[in-house]
This record gives sequence, C-alpha cells and structure tokens, in this order.
Amino acid sequence: MADRAFTLAIWGAAALVASAFLWLLGDLVWHGMAHLSWSFLVSAPVSAGREGGIAPILVSTLLILAVALAAAIPLGLGAAVWLAEYTRRGDALGQGVRLSLDVLAGVPSIVFGLFGNAFFSVFLGLGFSILSGGLTLACMILPIFIRTSEAGISAVNDAWRHGAHALGMTRAAALWHILLPSAAPAIAAGLMLGIGRATAETAALIFTSGYVDRMPESLSDSGRALAVHIYELSMNVTGGDSAAYASALVLIVLIVAINAGALTLSDRWLARRITLS
Repeated sequence: MADRAFTLAIWGAAALVASAFLWLLGDLVWHGMAHLSWSFLVSAPVSAGREGGIAPILVSTLLILAVALAAAIPLGLGAAVWLAEYTRRGDALGQGVRLSLDVLAGVPSIVFGLFGNAFFSVFLGLGFSILSGGLTLACMILPIFIRTSEAGISAVNDAWRHGAHALGMTRAAALWHILLPSAAPAIAAGLMLGIGRATAETAALIFTSGYVDRMPESLSDSGRALAVHIYELSMNVTGGDSAAYASALVLIVLIVAINAGALTLSDRWLARRITLS
C-alpha cells in the first residue's frame, strides 16, 4: 500500500506539472494562433508592434542568445572541470567558489541587469547593444551551468579515471574522451536550464540590449529581445495583446526547439565518444 501510494503521488506530481504547462500552452495557442503567420515571422513591427511582425526582434533574440552561449559554454565548462577535477574535497578556494555560484544563482535578474549596464554598457563602453545583453545573460547562465556540469563530471565513476590513467592517457585526453562524454547529459541539462532562463529574460535586457525594434546590423547595435517585446506590447501598447500572445507562442516554440536540439546533440556526442572509445 505504501509503495502504491508513493507511486501515485509521483505520477500525480508529474501530471500536475504537465497540466500546468499544457494549460499555459493552450491559452497561448487560443489567443495567439490567429495572429501567427509566416508574414508575422518575416516582417518588421508596425505601429509600435500592433501590426506587422517580429523579424527584427527574432533576429536580435537569436544574436543575444548566441553571444551568451559563446561566452558561457567555454568559460562554464572550464570552471566546472576545475572544480570537479583540480580541487580537493574540502578545499577552501573550491568551497568559496561553489558558495559564490550558489549565491549568484539566486540573485534577481534585475540586479544582473544593473550590473550589466554599469559594467558592460558604461564601463566597457559597449552601450545599449546586443553584445552587452548577451554578456549579461552569460553571467546569468554561468552559475547554473557550472554547478550542474560539475555535478555531472563528479558523478562519473572513479574507475574510469583509474582506467584512463592505467592506459597512459593524459588528464586532458581522459577529460575529452571519457569524462565529458559521460557527463554530457548533465552538461546538456545545465545548458538547457541556462538557455531557458536567458531566452525568457526581460529585466536584465531592458538595461543592456535596449528597446530598439529595428533590424540589427552588428553586435554593437541595440536590439529588442522577444521577452522585452512581449512586455512592451502587453504593458505599454494599447491593442497589442494579440501580437503579445503570438510573440509569446513563438518564444515557447523557440525554447522547446533549442532544448530539444541541445539534448539531441548531447546524446549523439555521448554515443559517438563511447563508440570511438
């Protein structure tokens, strides 16, 4: 009876989460599907976004996300490897870095936005730009990505490390061919969590990438992200609710597509590395 009750509770929790997502998705489809079309995706916004489409906003969002991932992935993986493989248990420096990452993971996004504006936009002179927004989002992604990747690398069985050492493999070769492929699911999970937070971010981007809704010509141009565009339409533009629902639906599809792509790539990388090994 206890085992059955526990199983029912687990299934109930999963069904509750799935139901909440389906309710949210259904509401977006109901209100936004009529406004969604191919011209909506490839045309520029007109009349403050009430009419037209989201082509410049979509391009700006992808560029901001690309900058964030280009900065966060190598730095995050390097920090995770250092914490998992190059620090001893109980090491004061490692514990201090882990505590700092845990604190940063709970910092409100508006604080990251103010930091990004002060450091990237003003101190480094990048101004309101896609580059400033992407680097600010990278700072938000890093704490979650590093801690999740570190946990995945640390969870790899020590026998694999001993076997690699016995075969005469260097530490770098063992990391690249054994440890990182084995930790690929955890790395992908951390990346997906970071992408989900970064793609749907609003507060941090208002202070860094800006409000401009025209097509960006370079990374130094200001660009409006999808989340900022949805906020602007729903809060400050009269009659912009339909476009806001359609934009939100596009954002949900974009997040799902990116997460599915990251998961697929991690599975293929893991299978390929194991086959080659």
